[in-house]
Amino acid sequence: MLRVAVPNKGALSESASAMLNEAGYRQRRDTRELVMVDPDNDVEFFFLRPRDIAVYVGAGTLDVGITGRDLFLDAQVDAEELMNLGFGASTFRFAGPVGDFSSIDQLEGKRLATSYDGLLRSYLSERGINASVVRLDGAVESSVRLGVADAIADVVETGTTLRAAGMEIFGEPILKSEAVLIGRKGASPAGVDVLIRRLRGVLVARQYVMMDYDVRKDLVDEAAALTPGLESPTVSPLQNSDWVAVRSMIKKSDTNRIMDELYDIGARAILVSSIHACRI
Repeated sequence: MLRVAVPNKGALSESASAMLNEAGYRQRRDTRELVMVDPDNDVEFFFLRPRDIAVYVGAGTLDVGITGRDLFLDAQVDAEELMNLGFGASTFRFAGPVGDFSSIDQLEGKRLATSYDGLLRSYLSERGINASVVRLDGAVESSVRLGVADAIADVVETGTTLRAAGMEIFGEPILKSEAVLIGRKGASPAGVDVLIRRLRGVLVARQYVMMDYDVRKDLVDEAAALTPGLESPTVSPLQNSDWVAVRSMIKKSDTNRIMDELYDIGARAILVSSIHACRI
């Protein structure tokens, strides 16, 4: 069986399980379950701490896993990113007391607190910055006030917690992270290609919708320019020989704009439907 690691809790857990469910895999109903077998798809799921997933995959204990790019890079294991999954976006950044720092060059000789010491050490080393890294498991924003560090490097979403602690972000982002599927380098276990294909199908289904409309034959080229589809739109004859029916996939975010533009050039009966699954 393909052995897949899934986050057991935290921000990535619910979205990861929902995506796997949309891809046709069984998922646990009880959050206390740590292992679940999906015999129909020949897959075994292991629900683990997101921070530990990269370690298991890197060691070859599990075949693939879903975790955050930041956690994966921080683990520094023998694994590789197979695909990004489109959820769990966050940014890893430097922050310090308001007015104390404006660039990363000022970090030379300073103490930096973080929960991602592997990732931070690599970043500093690549830029020739000599600073002390203080490893903390949580509440990193309190470290400066408590005298443990001069600045911090942490995952930032809204920045509200940092502002409440009297801190501000400075410098360019260290890393832009999101949920990713990772696998051991050089390995290609049975079933992983199907898993990737299914997950990509979920991403496409979430990003696109199917649009159908009727348009006069002499306007097909103009309409098709608005709805080119992935390869080419499907054009079918109607009973009225002067008109045709057109079907095409379009970006969900563009739906209303394209509907308006089609209507303006003369298209009618414009319908939009969701895509529940696909293979591209």
